[in-house]
Amino acid sequence: MMAHQARKRFGQHFLADAAVVDAIVRAIDPQPDDLMVEIGPGLSALTGPLLDRLNRLTAVELDRDLAGRLRARWTPDRLQVVEADALTVDFGELACAADADPGRPADAVRLRVVGNLPYNISSPLLFHLLSWASRIRDQHFMLQREIIDRMVARPGDSQYGRLSVMLQARYRMTHLFDVPPEAFDPPPRVMSAVVRMRPLAPEKLRQPRDAQVFERLVARVFEQRRKMIRGSLGAWSEWLDWDALGVVPTARPQELSVAQFMDMADALSAAGVIPTP
Repeated sequence: MMAHQARKRFGQHFLADAAVVDAIVRAIDPQPDDLMVEIGPGLSALTGPLLDRLNRLTAVELDRDLAGRLRARWTPDRLQVVEADALTVDFGELACAADADPGRPADAVRLRVVGNLPYNISSPLLFHLLSWASRIRDQHFMLQREIIDRMVARPGDSQYGRLSVMLQARYRMTHLFDVPPEAFDPPPRVMSAVVRMRPLAPEKLRQPRDAQVFERLVARVFEQRRKMIRGSLGAWSEWLDWDALGVVPTARPQELSVAQFMDMADALSAAGVIPTP
């Protein structure tokens, strides 16, 4: 089979370091009956080691040539190849399709999602997966380290922003380890890292009154992150009782906790205010 040339438009950088592959697989700790989806298997550096431990795996691959290689190497009963853009995939349907137990309720099926995510779509894909957080057991991703720094940043950190707030509202996340550029072929120009994402347990999960209001509020204030929170909210700030919320209106967005953003969004929802995008 001819060597595959990495395609820039797909953001392809293929993992080629066996020690890094082993570290990722050990962190994931796959069990035979796990319902697992791999996003962007590429040249199957992770796919093979995962299948050594799993009864079956589903792989989402956009590149037609790579999808063909996967189908040629493994039979459908071991590897189901979904040839699609991960940003368009319904991961809830994948969970049901991967479950071999017809007696288990569909909403009880939990996926484990893994992947070396293309850097050019990593943030949109993380937001896309938020829709299925309740159907996911955990996620292990290799990403640009800068993205992971933003994901796990705490209030007051320079990296804390929209991505931090939206993901921390739904997941407990751990930066596991860094991966240097030389672990890939071709090597990227940036350092990579591996992150573990586990949806918050029901007793620790707080849902906003209106998810759309929460999303729009967070997006708006971080578009103007250097402004005081009162200024970035503009007319919306008139609907907020700052003292009752325990929020200092002269604070910058990066100083506020996830809970404070949710309190503000809930106050706007209670007042019947629907922030525009």
